[in-house]
Amino acid sequence: MTEPIWLDARESRAWRGFMVMQAQVRRRVAQQVQRDSGLSEADYEVLVHLSEAAEGRLRAVELANATQWEKSRLFHQITRMEARGLVVRDSCEKSRQAHITLTAEGRAVIEAAAPIHVDHVRRWFIDALSTEQLDALADIATTVLGHIGGAPGACPGDAGPCPDEPCPTEYPEA
Repeated sequence: MTEPIWLDARESRAWRGFMVMQAQVRRRVAQQVQRDSGLSEADYEVLVHLSEAAEGRLRAVELANATQWEKSRLFHQITRMEARGLVVRDSCEKSRQAHITLTAEGRAVIEAAAPIHVDHVRRWFIDALSTEQLDALADIATTVLGHIGGAPGACPGDAGPCPDEPCPTEYPEA
């Protein structure tokens, strides 16, 4: 094994700053949204992806790719959300794939929570940055995601969504 190339002080400051910032912003937003709407971060993420999908419906594999979750985590989350009436799980006639569909209750919950979420994202993140910093951060995200294999929800090295089979490389959980 070759000797690692350790991070210098500047690189370490950037990396550690990014990690701490990301964790703290996500924690604060998630805590505030849960307090104000009753939705966990996981609930919110699933509901957002479904609410943005055509007819409020995604194949389970598409939802797993969008959330970057393992199948077991998605299965347990969907089971909890089904019990609360937020989503339903249907089997697809053409394949063995399950579809996850947003219910009317789920749509009402996400529509009530979305303004709360965006207010907290703005408070804890957007308002702290200048226009130039936001543009730089967007450029950085695009560059890094391109370097590691594409946008979230896309297969590594592929510009499109993952096929029905699992991706050869999993994205790390956010």
